[in-house]
Amino acid sequence: MSKNTKKISRRKFLASSAAFTIVPRYVLGGQNNTPPSEKLNIAAVGIGGVGKRDLKNVETENIVALCDVNEKQAGPVFDAYPKAKKYKDFRKMLEKEKNIDAVMTATPDHTHAVVTMMAIKMGKHVYCQKPLTHTIYEARMLAKAARDARVVTQMGNQGHAGEDIRLVCEWLWDGAIGYIRDVQAWTTFPNNIWQQGIDRPKETPPVPATLDWDLWLGPAPYRPFHPCYLPMKWRGFWDFGTGTLGDQVCHTLDVPFWALKLGRPESVEASSTKVNNETYPEASIVRFKFPPRSGMPAVKMTWYDGGLMPERPEELEPTRRMGNQYGGVLFIGDKGKLMCGTFGESPRLLPESRMTEYKKPAKTIPRSPGVYKEWLKACKEGTPTGSNFDYASALTEVGLLGNIAIRTGKKLAWDGANMKFTNFPEANNYVHKEYRKGWKL
Repeated sequence: MSKNTKKISRRKFLASSAAFTIVPRYVLGGQNNTPPSEKLNIAAVGIGGVGKRDLKNVETENIVALCDVNEKQAGPVFDAYPKAKKYKDFRKMLEKEKNIDAVMTATPDHTHAVVTMMAIKMGKHVYCQKPLTHTIYEARMLAKAARDARVVTQMGNQGHAGEDIRLVCEWLWDGAIGYIRDVQAWTTFPNNIWQQGIDRPKETPPVPATLDWDLWLGPAPYRPFHPCYLPMKWRGFWDFGTGTLGDQVCHTLDVPFWALKLGRPESVEASSTKVNNETYPEASIVRFKFPPRSGMPAVKMTWYDGGLMPERPEELEPTRRMGNQYGGVLFIGDKGKLMCGTFGESPRLLPESRMTEYKKPAKTIPRSPGVYKEWLKACKEGTPTGSNFDYASALTEVGLLGNIAIRTGKKLAWDGANMKFTNFPEANNYVHKEYRKGWKL
């Protein structure tokens, strides 16, 4: 073996490109040297909530470092991986642990970008929970950085790897309901789970000894600790989360976004219950308009949440529910209608008699082994990921645009190419945010 070959490190090899191939064991050393095609060294930031599930799904790899600011909530997860190094500050973890190949992020929305960007700049492959970012600017910058660094990326909207969303795409691309100019989408997820429509609490209880509140706030403006923010209830606050729309767009609107190749809308407007400066409203309706694209006509898409629903289609039998337990999507074409649940679940043509008449097309979209296995395989072999940051950034942007329309109460014209609103300049203040001192993207 040559001197130069011996200097190849796993981390540098994995970070070099998203298009590498498996390297035989002998290239990297003897029998006890596990090649990168077999094991990844994975670190995780934010492990007390959804991050715990993420880790369970990548246990085939080496879990080498874990980071969380909440010792009480994350304690059981720290204990479950005794060999992993433990940290509170992800910056110290990434700077110190030189053998990390890939990083998983499952922190609150407002810190997704700062964690993930640092990992990308250090050449790590990344898996980030949905929604990808807290602002449109962050989403654009992460996508660009990932392309420049040539790292493998995946957002954690697991439905995108499913079978049903692929069936929806294949049927619609087959012309099952003709040209589609109207889409209705909704969620039945209750907004009150994470406290929307409330003001900032006035009490200032002490910070628990097991929580680093300053690190939890990260780039967000400083405010006193209150238990109403966590766990998970932070999602309803403007400073920390993206509300019901931002959370669910990556599941429910993923279906029409992919099937109709939507891209960026040209306008967005919203109506909602009372809006305040602290939390998202209790219920909203958001209307998007998308221009013609890829041989498809212009389409309007309407979103409902907080218990609001679109009109029940006449073709839907009285005994059948709208969508599934989480929500759904109704595609209205000039030759019929198609309805599915969140994640594209159980797609059906309406009325049900159409299903017996329809000759389903061949399956043309490659099937996925699942959102986690897809990402791990891509890190090792350079195969594609479905919700890579180019796709995930654009999908997340749709939800963030809707939130800006809710906050301003205006019909907004969006110049996606230049990332700005053209008819109401004040709305551009929400395209990004000022980070607290000491934090950067």
